[in-house]
Amino acid sequence: MHCTRCEGTGYLNTDQIPEMAIPDFSAEEIGKWVAVQTEPHDVQVCDCCGDGDTAWYGTPGEHYTNNDPRGPNGPYAHNGGLCQCH
Repeated sequence: MHCTRCEGTGYLNTDQIPEMAIPDFSAEEIGKWVAVQTEPHDVQVCDCCGDGDTAWYGTPGEHYTNNDPRGPNGPYAHNGGLCQCH
């Protein structure tokens, strides 16, 4: 399932990334952009498919893949075992 909060990018607030600053909006490329920024911005790991800080629960921008633990003991336990955008 594609995350609707981050539109599948794995990051929130990507509208703050200048157009043409990165070749594509993959999680890897956005992460590289974030790592070298010296100007303030609000681009961050998605708090629906990740912890909102540094890591994703599974595949960035996606939910319920084989890499994404499910159920009440998984990363979405706080929401009844479902991602927030479910």
